[in-house]
Amino acid sequence: MQTRRRLLKRLQATVLMLACSSAAALAQAYPSRPISLIVPAAAGGPTDTVGRLMADSMGRTLGQQVVVENIGGAGGTIGMARVAKAAPDGYTIAVWHIAHSTAPSLYDNLKYNVVDDFDTIGRITDVPMTLVSKTSLETKTVAEFLAWMKAKGTAVTYGHAGIGSASHLCALLLMSATGTQITPLAYRGTGPAMNDLVGGQFDMMCDQTTNTTNQIKEGKIRGYAATTLKRLAVLPDLPTLDESGLKGFEASAWHAIWAPKGLPADVKAKLVAALQAALKDETVIKRFADLGTEPVPLDKATPEALKAHLVAEVAKWAPVIKASGAKGN
Repeated sequence: MQTRRRLLKRLQATVLMLACSSAAALAQAYPSRPISLIVPAAAGGPTDTVGRLMADSMGRTLGQQVVVENIGGAGGTIGMARVAKAAPDGYTIAVWHIAHSTAPSLYDNLKYNVVDDFDTIGRITDVPMTLVSKTSLETKTVAEFLAWMKAKGTAVTYGHAGIGSASHLCALLLMSATGTQITPLAYRGTGPAMNDLVGGQFDMMCDQTTNTTNQIKEGKIRGYAATTLKRLAVLPDLPTLDESGLKGFEASAWHAIWAPKGLPADVKAKLVAALQAALKDETVIKRFADLGTEPVPLDKATPEALKAHLVAEVAKWAPVIKASGAKGN
């Protein structure tokens, strides 16, 4: 009997040891297959650009392909809902921006909690924005443009990437600062919106430098002003709206990486390390500089820093959106 008991104990110990070894092997194996990086906007827009830069660099660090999947619509909430419901195994992540913080104020029936239903990985970049128009517009300077916008009112059309997107929020601030109401045209992303602006299908847009810089330099659209308090190194001839009479006007978009809630600690650590490596990647830094932005400092590219920033942004935008009466569909 004692011999049987000893054999049983040895067998149990062996099984436990094998189970622990298997678990450790599985943890070390991440990632063992391609990772899906969801961009909740159309291909070709500024967030898509940021997402693809991150996918390429992080994929090299992780040793697996990171595949961008564009899921646009409803101000990014369709794509982020997909992320919230995905398995928390590190094989689904998302690159999204400021719109994540405005969703609770815009959507009464939001199917996820923007803070509690996601694991934060870290911020990527804070992107300046520019006020731009189609080239056929008769105004040449920012002063002429603002006067024209006030005179034309609702006859002016502007494109944006959906309710609560950075392009929409910037336009809300512009209308508030100028005391005007202009007519919105919603797109599934500023990628397709930019195509229509180049084609002269609507009048103006407020969009991120990642989407406007090259178009301005190539003369495909007209740039009027930067929405930052300081002029942009990449577009030094553009005045700021602040120096053009709209004192204190400031709007920018920030991008970050999220994952479904409940990531294993080691998986999260690998993703954070890959993000931080991407922000030190010379190719990424140069590409960002070409587009008028730069990576955030590494102390902002952490789960803790992103969560604190997100909570603050939710509180900041709630009264602005309430005052505008804007609501998502």
